[in-house]
Amino acid sequence: MQKFLKSWYFKVLCALAVFSLALMIRAASSGSADVFLSQAVSVISQPFLNLSSSVTNSVNDFLDRFVHAEENYLKVQELEEKLREANEKLVDYESIKRENEQFREFLQLKETNPDYDFATATVIGRDSTNRFGSFTIDKGSLDGVEAADPVITADGLVGIVWEVGLTYSHVRTILDISVEAGVYDVATRDSGIVTGDISLSSEGLCKLKYLPKESGIASGNLIVTSGIGGVFPKDLPVGTVKSIEVDSSGLSLVADIEPAADIFDVTEVLVIKSFNGQSQGYSKNAEEGGEAE
Repeated sequence: MQKFLKSWYFKVLCALAVFSLALMIRAASSGSADVFLSQAVSVISQPFLNLSSSVTNSVNDFLDRFVHAEENYLKVQELEEKLREANEKLVDYESIKRENEQFREFLQLKETNPDYDFATATVIGRDSTNRFGSFTIDKGSLDGVEAADPVITADGLVGIVWEVGLTYSHVRTILDISVEAGVYDVATRDSGIVTGDISLSSEGLCKLKYLPKESGIASGNLIVTSGIGGVFPKDLPVGTVKSIEVDSSGLSLVADIEPAADIFDVTEVLVIKSFNGQSQGYSKNAEEGGEAE
C-alpha cells in the first residue's frame, strides 16, 4: 500500500482530484454544474478505464499464450510420436538389413560348401574378464548345436563351441590357448598348428607353431585350416602372417597370425553343425576342460 501511495500514479490521481474540485467550485459559482459534473466524471474515470483496458488486454494475452502453449504441447507430442515410430522403423530396417547380409553370406558359403549344415547365431554376451574374447551366442542344443562345432563368419574362422545349453552356447575363440587348429600356408603349403598365446591375445593375435625351419613362409601369407583331425573343415581362412621367428628350441619356425575374422567385435556368426569328414576332435565334455585330441 505504501508503495502505491508513493507511486506516480497516485500522485496523478490526487492532482486530478484537486483539479476536479476546483472546477466544481467554479461551475457552482457560474451555474454550469451539470456540464461540469459530466466532464469531471469523464476525466476522473478515464485513467480507470485505461487501467481496465490494460488489464483486459493482459489477461487476453495470457489466455492466448496458454491456448497456444496447449496447441504447441500437442504438436510436440505428435512430433515425438512420429520420431519414435521413425526410430522403430530404422531399427527394423537395420535388423532386416543385417539379416539379409547374413543370409547372403550364408548362401555364398552354402554354394561353395554344400556339405555344410549351418545355424546362424547372434552374439548375446561377452565375458569382459576373458582375455581371449570368448562370447555367448543365442543358439543351443534345441537348434542342433553341439560342443566342438566350428564357429565362423564370412571372413573366416572365429573359434569353436565349447559349452552348450538349451538356447545358448559358449564359444572359445582361436585366441584361446585351449583351442588348436591344424592349418597350412596357402603359398608354401607348409603346415602347422594355430593356437592362442597369452602374450599375443591382448593384441588380437594368435600363434602358428611347428613350421619347418626351412619353410619359405612370409609376412602377408594366407593361413587356412587343413581339415586334419576332422575338427574344422578344410580351407577355412584363419588369418595372415604378421611376423616370423625361430622358436626357442631352434628346430622350427613360429609366426604371429592376425585373424581374418574380427574376433573382439563380431556380432553375427555361423555355427557349422556338420560337414563332410567331421569327427569328434574335441571332447563333448569340453566345458570340463577337454582339449584337442
